[in-house]
Amino acid sequence: MSDSPSGQAHLVLSDGTVLTGQAFGHRGVVVGEVVFNTGMTGYQEVLTDPSYSGQLITFTYPELGNTGVNPDDQEADQPHAKGVIARQIAPRPSNWRCHQPLEAWMDRHGVVGICGVDTRALVRHLREGGAMNGVISSDGRSPEALFQDLQHVPPMEGLNLADRVSTRQPYSWTSSCAVGFDQRLRHRPESPYRVVAIDFGIKRAILDRLVAHGCEVTVLPASSNAETVLSQCPEGVFLSNGPGDPAAVNGGIALARELIDQPDLPLFGICLGHQILGLALGGSTFKLAYGHRGLNHPCGTTGQVEITSQNHGFALDAATLPSDSIEVTHINLNDRTVAALSHRHQPVFGVQYHPEASPGPHDADHHFARFVALMEEQRAGRG
Repeated sequence: MSDSPSGQAHLVLSDGTVLTGQAFGHRGVVVGEVVFNTGMTGYQEVLTDPSYSGQLITFTYPELGNTGVNPDDQEADQPHAKGVIARQIAPRPSNWRCHQPLEAWMDRHGVVGICGVDTRALVRHLREGGAMNGVISSDGRSPEALFQDLQHVPPMEGLNLADRVSTRQPYSWTSSCAVGFDQRLRHRPESPYRVVAIDFGIKRAILDRLVAHGCEVTVLPASSNAETVLSQCPEGVFLSNGPGDPAAVNGGIALARELIDQPDLPLFGICLGHQILGLALGGSTFKLAYGHRGLNHPCGTTGQVEITSQNHGFALDAATLPSDSIEVTHINLNDRTVAALSHRHQPVFGVQYHPEASPGPHDADHHFARFVALMEEQRAGRG
């Protein structure tokens, strides 16, 4: 790696593990929860996904930066991941869409990185010991000093990070930035469906898919109450993905409860939004040992398996969901955790995975069509 970044960096975990490698990206110190993502592609989408707020991401694919970065693959205006842990960084990006090398982009946005470490060994360690807090440092401090600082960092449990990443002001989203490049279904009704999206850390790709399926979206802050949501006269409400502990998003859970009580109002949740729906319906959540973060998780129940993109560290406890009103429609076939649910009597459903991500297959895009079909059904009933 003669062209790799110079300078020493340390990764220190809360259990005392120390890995030493080379600094890249922004030079400095950053703390967060150390997790891993098994995707072979999509590092820019991962780093800009607000659901990764507060985390240091270990990429299992052995080389990052091959395709550089470009403005079309952003899921938000800036990165939300705190740090990057990689085996090797490509010295020169090569792709027709590239606007900037990954390292220069990370440096500009203050994302601290460490490379040249054995990421395979680190992932094995996290699988055995679970996701844990860690610190990446390239400022010359000793691992011993970094370990002492790490003792004051709170765990992910109990953290409401959705309020930190949510928009502060409402805004409208009416056009897809992926037109021409994304060849998936596009539905153009005579009158767009009025959708309110609650931003707990929403990805732009989700907004694009809602628009592609015929929705005109108003995005509201995570702190919005039911009165504000209903004043928009929505035909459907979407609860977005986001970071942190879902059980700590008390305002979002209370909002979901009130919206569920609205007669015939379609509700659709993805990832954190799915968990918030489950909590509002009487269920509980728990922290997964090392989470689901990758592009090839199989989900299903009735012989039809969807290959899905996932990014979450918490899950709904199926045993706590009231079976008289809630049906678990999909499970994660790797560990049997809840992957999707549906209300038996109301137009309410949620999916734990990311149907907008489509990591090659477009298996899960039908969930957006289902949301639109529920709104169309209500619209027809009113007519």
